[in-house]
Amino acid sequence: MTYVVRVWDAPTRLFHWSLAVCVVALLVTAQIGGSAMEWHFRLGYAVLVLLMFRVIWGLIGGHWSRFRNFLYSPIQVLRYLQDKDDASHWVGHNPTGALSVFALLSFLSLQVATGLFSDDEISATGPLTRFVSSEWVTNATYYHKEIGKLALIILVTAHVCAVLVYFWKWRENLVRPMITGDKHLDTPNINSSDKLADRRKAAATLFVCIAIVWGILRWVE
Repeated sequence: MTYVVRVWDAPTRLFHWSLAVCVVALLVTAQIGGSAMEWHFRLGYAVLVLLMFRVIWGLIGGHWSRFRNFLYSPIQVLRYLQDKDDASHWVGHNPTGALSVFALLSFLSLQVATGLFSDDEISATGPLTRFVSSEWVTNATYYHKEIGKLALIILVTAHVCAVLVYFWKWRENLVRPMITGDKHLDTPNINSSDKLADRRKAAATLFVCIAIVWGILRWVE
């Protein structure tokens, strides 16, 4: 018997694909430069909003979207890597998937933060550069353009490769649940709440995040 379990609620799925589009567009606009940098900054602000939303949603969102439900100890990660447990045992993010999520969120946060303090000395200047020393701006710019960008490319590439490997080697489709929200399991499990009330809560949370970022940008103008 197959059980259909709602794993990813609609707000989590929308966040995932919105973030994916923004990150790709950020990399493209950074390479183009020039007038495209105006969109680069807009996309950066959008990613900041999304990251703020995901942090909050990681506390109040659907069951499998909450951080506490995919926090694994080093021993659990090692055991998973050694034994490759049955995929059905990990309903949400498995241990390596969880590490990937936290790594991407952390490096994206650092990339956005350094972008706010960066200055390419041509036409693109972060909105917070005037609040820090020139040395800070230089270091932030170097990290943002050289280290952070490369780290994100590596992480995103590894993430996509992992999805492909899981599909080809273990026949586990990780993309479909992030589109439909559901997984088909051999045993029953907890469903993430994905009601209209949850989506309204997510919309209110997103609105607050947008208001905070907008307020900060208006304040530094």
